[in-house]
Amino acid sequence: MRCIIVDDSEEFLASASRLLGSQGMEVLAVASSGDHALRLANELGPDLALVDIELGEEDGIELSHVLATRAPATRVVLISSYERDELGDLIANSPAAGFLPKTDLGVDAIARLLG
Repeated sequence: MRCIIVDDSEEFLASASRLLGSQGMEVLAVASSGDHALRLANELGPDLALVDIELGEEDGIELSHVLATRAPATRVVLISSYERDELGDLIANSPAAGFLPKTDLGVDAIARLLG
């Protein structure tokens, strides 16, 4: 599976890239903004975009809507340091394939989520 990771924390981008890469996922690129993520999705055609819900001044859930429209072949999984029960309605109303807390991030968890 080929993915991009979208988060406003450079430290998280680096650690998540290392973790997922070591578990066999091909991390094509990372982005720290919605605009950059959209460019990468269009240029690289990843299978998956891992998108942080709190994307600095931007809204990762809104980005999931834009990605669903502009890059429909890229499945979105929302990620956050918050737990699912804290974000229920926000996640439910997004076009994302699912949600993972950052503490659960890994290739196996992604595979289970995507079925």
